[in-house]
Amino acid sequence: MNEIIVLHEEVAEALAGAQAVVALESTIIAHGMPYPRNIETARRVEGIIRAKGAVPATVAVMDGKIRVGLDETQLEQIACGSDVAKLSLRDLGWALAGSVLGATTVATTMHAAHLAGIEVFATGGLGGVHRGDTGDVSADLTALSSIPVAVVCAGVKAILDIPRTLEAFETRGVPVIGYETAVFPEFYTTGTVHPVTASASDSMAAAAILRAHWRSGMTTGAVVAVPIPAEHEADAEAISEAISAGLYAAERQRVTGKEVSPFLLAFVAQHTGGDSLDANIELVVNNAKVAASIATALKTV
Repeated sequence: MNEIIVLHEEVAEALAGAQAVVALESTIIAHGMPYPRNIETARRVEGIIRAKGAVPATVAVMDGKIRVGLDETQLEQIACGSDVAKLSLRDLGWALAGSVLGATTVATTMHAAHLAGIEVFATGGLGGVHRGDTGDVSADLTALSSIPVAVVCAGVKAILDIPRTLEAFETRGVPVIGYETAVFPEFYTTGTVHPVTASASDSMAAAAILRAHWRSGMTTGAVVAVPIPAEHEADAEAISEAISAGLYAAERQRVTGKEVSPFLLAFVAQHTGGDSLDANIELVVNNAKVAASIATALKTV
């Protein structure tokens, strides 16, 4: 193992024993939710994964190392820190060299998971192509085009351009597997019209598709798109209005780059009276449950 990658003892033992492991990002803790909802959600997600028979491996950068699996103190550091950097792929070098405390994005978590030998990663929503003609495209697409890890998510963040993001997946050879659905989930809502590449009726079916994808010689990642449970779905019209207002506010305040997503998520949460945050938490928990089942199934196919 690369000396920069440090596995938590629980994660190392699970990998050595061929037990299912699910990677988790830390940006969602540091920048995606307010305290204390963030640490509560992190604990709940890890608990769900353990209850399904797998081992959680939350990823972060600490003390010049990429940590795969965090203890309670380290989780608190990520959740409570006021100066936790948001680290995408381009940021790893300087962050590691400078011993920066950093939360990993989807792309960076995929990279760490692959180095550690973890095949499944659970998150809330992916990055993708932003709305408008800003040219802002998430590094998550780069990671999915080159890192063979399955990302279990509720689609892409609703603030993005979903049709153009789906086209970008197709161009890069990234399959989008709808989990118990034939339409692409739209994060806060279950989805409407955008088709997926293929549908999986359960975790075994999803695992079979993933294993066949990689055994065929493909080296791309895969998206396992899981609709938010219907009982936790947010009001589509309220979300759409909040996103439109948030995009206008971001433009007026000249919010750019990696600050756009956390700004818009916070804006939408505020303008929906917290409903979007509640939905975000429930979809993350559900994704973690599905990811643990798929990670377990992959051990048998």
